[in-house]
Amino acid sequence: MRRIRIVIADRHPIVLQGISSLLSTQSDLAIVASCGNAASCSEAIRLLVPDVALVDAAMPNIGLPSLLALASTASQGTRVVLFADAAGVSELQSLVADGSCLVLAKETKPETLVATLRKVAQSQRLASLSASPGELGGESQAGEKKSLTQLTGRERQIMRLVSEGLSNKEIGRCLKITDGTIKVHLHHIFQKLDISNRTVLAALAISRNEVHLEAREVGAPGLLQRDPASAK
Repeated sequence: MRRIRIVIADRHPIVLQGISSLLSTQSDLAIVASCGNAASCSEAIRLLVPDVALVDAAMPNIGLPSLLALASTASQGTRVVLFADAAGVSELQSLVADGSCLVLAKETKPETLVATLRKVAQSQRLASLSASPGELGGESQAGEKKSLTQLTGRERQIMRLVSEGLSNKEIGRCLKITDGTIKVHLHHIFQKLDISNRTVLAALAISRNEVHLEAREVGAPGLLQRDPASAK
């Protein structure tokens, strides 16, 4: 199994060491570079083309627009996850809103960070697949035109669980509803988003940060909303 290749960058050595220690315990994650400044971070992304770059948003001279542009053009594209404190949240919302990156608060729990890196890498890989019309490429583009805000709260819960790889039976156990009800909800979701299969739904959920919006709605700490209006 190919490991998820990650570049980490933070101005604090102790934070880099802590993240390295955490990620080194995960067999499917591999840190390919640990950077203490903006220049080395950009160079690592350009030369190593990681799946994900986990970057301190407040790093001096980081130049976020330039960094995100570099990441998006690196080979098949590197997904960027920004670590931010509360003071930097408002400045990052425009970047998050246009899909350029994903933002995690520094209060995020370790298990949430690991799960997020996996989901972001999965999204990057799905987006880079060569899909014929009517499969991932064509349908995800069609789905992007359909606003996720038209989904009900229950439908968004199911969308999140599908993106985590759960079967209908597992989703039913989580939500305490029957398989038949899950199938009905999925049918409605597919109709509303103009898609036809679970793979597309999972990719759409991850690429639009719906996983994190849903987590915010159910009270998970440390996650920042991408679009407050979509949580209504």
